[in-house]
This record gives sequence, C-alpha cells and structure tokens, in this order.
Amino acid sequence: MSELLKSIDERTKLAGTNKLEILLFSLGKNRQTGRRETFGINVFKVREVMQTPPITTAPEMPPAVQGMVSLRGVLVPVVDLAKYAAIDSDEPRNIMIVTEYNGHTQGFLVETVDTILRLDWSMMRVPPEMLTAQMGGLVTAVTELDDGRLIMMMDVEKVLAETGDTGEADLRFKSVVPLEDPKDITVFFCDDSIVARRQIIQTLEVMGVKYVAANNGRQMWEELEKMADYARSSGKSPEELISLVLTDIEMPEMDGYILTKKIKNDVRFASIPVIMHSSLSGMSNQKLGMSVGVDEYVPKFEPQRLSETLVRRLARPTRAPAVA
Repeated sequence: MSELLKSIDERTKLAGTNKLEILLFSLGKNRQTGRRETFGINVFKVREVMQTPPITTAPEMPPAVQGMVSLRGVLVPVVDLAKYAAIDSDEPRNIMIVTEYNGHTQGFLVETVDTILRLDWSMMRVPPEMLTAQMGGLVTAVTELDDGRLIMMMDVEKVLAETGDTGEADLRFKSVVPLEDPKDITVFFCDDSIVARRQIIQTLEVMGVKYVAANNGRQMWEELEKMADYARSSGKSPEELISLVLTDIEMPEMDGYILTKKIKNDVRFASIPVIMHSSLSGMSNQKLGMSVGVDEYVPKFEPQRLSETLVRRLARPTRAPAVA
C-alpha cells in the first residue's frame, strides 16, 4: 500500500501529458451476478489512498453517505460507492480513496485498490446506451485490458452531485448572468458527465443562448465539421454559426486538450473562442490548456462564473455613435 500511495502522490503532479492515468479499484463481489467488476477513477483527482479511519455518522444523510472523517483537521464526507451503485456485496470496504477537485475533498469507500493504468484517451470508449441507461450515466467510459477485463470509469461528479445535494443547486442558477442580445448566438459544448451537461444546459437556457451538445471531444469535432460544411454551402464563415466552444478536459475517445489543439490549428475555427470547463482546476491543468490555445478556464459547477465568462466572451461590440 505504501508504494501505491507514493505512486499516486507522484503521478497526481504529472498533469499535462495528454494521457489518462486511472486508479483501478473493486467494490466487492456482487451477490446477484457473482462477479467482481473493476472500476476506475482519474489519478489527477486522487489525493491519497488509506485505510478507512473511524467514521462519524450524522442524522438525515443520504443512504450512500456513511458519515464523515477528520483528515488533518478537515472534515471530509465519506461515500460508500457500492451502496450508491446498488452493488449488493457483504464484503468489507475498508479502503478509502480521498479525492480532491473543484476545491472540495471527499472520501470514497472501496473494497480493494488494484494498480494505476496509463493509456491514451483514444482507448477509452463511450459505454453502450443500454449500460448508460441502466446505471443512470454513472459509467462515462469503458476500456478493455489485455487480460480481458473491462474497466468502467465512474462519474464521481454525478456521485457527489446526488449525495451532496443540499437543495441549494437551484439557487445557484438565480445568479446566472443573462446575455443582453442572445440572437444568433450558439455555444457548442462537450462533456462526458451527464450531471455537468445538465448544469451547462440549464445555465445556457437561463442566459437565453442556443447550444449544440456532445458527449466527448470526438463527437464535438464531428459537430464542428458538420457546421463548417453547412457554413461553406450557405456562403458563411464558421465563426458566424459557432459563437464559442466550451469543453471539458476528461472525455473518452478525444479529450479537451486534443480537441482544443485541433480547433486552434484549423483555419476554419482558429478565431472561435475556446473555454475549458473542468473540475481539474489545478494550475498545471490550466497552464496546459493555455499551451494548446484555450482562451479561458472556468471551474465546473459554478454557474454564475460560467455565465459571467460567457457574457464577456459573447458580448457584441458596441458601435460608436455616428459623428454628425
């Protein structure tokens, strides 16, 4: 375990490789299927792995929230991922994965931690629609190992949104800044998290902005090329139809870094603003985004900041009054 902890601590500082590194873990053998599935979480979000300390319970917590622990003086909520994912297992989950992103720290209980796997995002595939529907979007990507195991990437943002909702989510959208003149404005955005997509859509709808959505960078690139073809056939330029691109970082098949680089290196799209919208808000991630041409960086799940950034980037230039 100590070697693994050292490995995680070192690798979380390696943001900027355009590679995906995931920590593999199990939630126990499912009594209904008799199988022990393997899941993954992005190492960039992992702060440490530890034996679960004593958990203090509190009343009226969501079913999957076991309670809280104190880590170096900080109170951290603890979520049992097996309970959240409805995996029926009696095996103890004595390992806690401590994650930190978007300024929040939380612990996830798991049965075992396996190893760290490094691979290209292109090796991560969008899960079948049947699996997505059955698990409510909890699995955002799937890859196959050489030993035949399928690794399922968990959408921890969905877990936290649903286990940590205090009823304040809707209040955040009341501070969304509307766009004064949204006519002919269309934002293209991509995110593999169903929760993030819903929040982006809600923000854009409050702003009165039209949008085109995609689940990952590859799908977004296809949408951009379709629009570029339409623009050419209608005698317009792509920037007349694509006002701005909003992209996540972590996405299967093509991540946000590669998508941004393709956009900025293509003469059809180079002048279109690209905003990176991610829970990987560390400075190393932001610097990497800027190095591939990102125009601005906005943390996830902050609708007001997102809307303020979009208003600033989408504002139409005002014409000076004519001189008599």
